Amino acid sequence: MENNITRDDLDHVIEFLKEEPILTQSKNVVAFEEEWSDWLGVKYSVFVNSGSSANLISMSVLKHLYGGGEIILPTLTWVSDIASVLQCGFTPVFVDIKPDTLSMDEDQVLSKIGPETRAVFLTHAQGFNGLSDKLLKGLVEKKVPLIEDVCESHGATFNGQRLGSYGLMSNFSYYFAHHMSTIEGGMVCTNDENIYQICRMFRSHGMVREIKNESTKQKYIDENPELNPQFIFAFPAFNMRNNEIGAVLGRHQLKRLDANNAKRQRNFKYFLEHLDSQKYQTDFLLEGSCNYALNLVLQKADSGFCERVMQTLQDHKVEFRRGSAGGGNQLRQPYLKGIIADDEHKKYPVVEHIHFYGFYIGNYPDLEESKIKQLCDILNSVD
Repeated sequence: MENNITRDDLDHVIEFLKEEPILTQSKNVVAFEEEWSDWLGVKYSVFVNSGSSANLISMSVLKHLYGGGEIILPTLTWVSDIASVLQCGFTPVFVDIKPDTLSMDEDQVLSKIGPETRAVFLTHAQGFNGLSDKLLKGLVEKKVPLIEDVCESHGATFNGQRLGSYGLMSNFSYYFAHHMSTIEGGMVCTNDENIYQICRMFRSHGMVREIKNESTKQKYIDENPELNPQFIFAFPAFNMRNNEIGAVLGRHQLKRLDANNAKRQRNFKYFLEHLDSQKYQTDFLLEGSCNYALNLVLQKADSGFCERVMQTLQDHKVEFRRGSAGGGNQLRQPYLKGIIADDEHKKYPVVEHIHFYGFYIGNYPDLEESKIKQLCDILNSVD
């Protein structure tokens, strides 16, 4: 990644600091939440300190509303999606991914929904759209809520509507390498007013004073007359607040997000057009996608060829990540030992291929076509 926080961004922060402002959560956080909601097309957003915190708040709210049970998850995702499910006492149920989107296989999702299913927690991996009409219709019929992880897919769409506006809740990350950055940061989004109020409390120690709905706030006050209204804690929650500097960066970056995303889309399409389709996968579903990475997946499970590809990239000083989102098949990770069967990872062949033969390389707005073409020529030359 290059120039994801620009000189202009830093100058904007410097001008803000010259005002000797409040730096903890204040009016810029509120403004960023409102502007983000307008951009995304939802009613409410809650700015937090990371995408992982957004995941944990979403699962905590789900646990509060629906109690324990099962959450259906992809095998290719970031660790905090699965960790948040475990931390909130849910039982994870896993499905494989589709090779053309790297997102959940909807047929497997629908087949694994049962009486204990509390939600489907879908990751829009690497900027691809993971939704389908079949999945959304099936979830409505089975009355199972969708939680969207859009941390890697800002601006991606399905049927012309931005991802993150479909689910009961959605989560975003503003980590440095993502589509836009607040250094560290995240957002929880929803159209449900009650969930919004609960998210606000979970973000800030469970404090009732965070509630925006005055009648709901007054209900807590009336039920707890012996407590100072400023210090009523409804939940054993967290401190996941962000700050004014992060919000100033977010507001400034949001202004150019759509233009930067258009550049990323062109970059990825150009990359796939110039790759050797006999050696590398080029048939990803690009409709609605907005990829912050150049996805490189070997067509065949050839360990020798894979080693030569990696060595060639290293020789040319091309930074890459093996395994794609989150390092590949999460079921191989030590944090799941004792929670799932030792050989569970073997049941998911698509993510297993990505684990060993999938990579990504940075895709950023300033990346020049000539560099992309040079990269493709280097990759195509590997025998």
